[in-house]
Amino acid sequence: MRNLLALALILTATLSMAAPQAYRLDTARSTVGFSYDIDGAAAQGTMPVKSAEITLDLDNLPNSRVHVTLDATGARAGFIIATQAMKDPKVLNTKAFPEIIFRSTAVTGDLSGAKVQGDLTLRGVTRPVMLDARLYRPRGTAPNDRRNLAVLLTGRISRAAFGASGYSGMVGDTIGLRIIARISR
Repeated sequence: MRNLLALALILTATLSMAAPQAYRLDTARSTVGFSYDIDGAAAQGTMPVKSAEITLDLDNLPNSRVHVTLDATGARAGFIIATQAMKDPKVLNTKAFPEIIFRSTAVTGDLSGAKVQGDLTLRGVTRPVMLDARLYRPRGTAPNDRRNLAVLLTGRISRAAFGASGYSGMVGDTIGLRIIARISR
């Protein structure tokens, strides 16, 4: 009887550790960066996160879910004229569409390299996107310490696919994404 009780406690503890866990985004230490070409020169910008719901199952990645809302009105494109043009009705149209939303639909791979598929809504247009994801623990932490993590997400999107095609003679269509999310349980 004692062995059965001990086995039940071990199984319960193991299952509770393997369950999806909610994580909180540290907005002060996280960055949403994007890159683009303007007149053939590389440029970069940033966009603040308005909210994030992150649930990770690090033992079974397909059980993980992410829902992020970005504040398009707070985006910066590197210099003032580019920022104003980016917010213009021909590009992001931030007056009509102040938010950009990403909701994951599938997570595949493992902790050394995963793919996050999801729906991105920009300018009221929703399209599927695929992001590469890498997970990092702070230096010096134990391999099983998953309380504080950093997630690197990278990918590319076509701005024209979302109707953000203004200034196409000056600005390239491909937007590179580089997101560093610092999260804690």
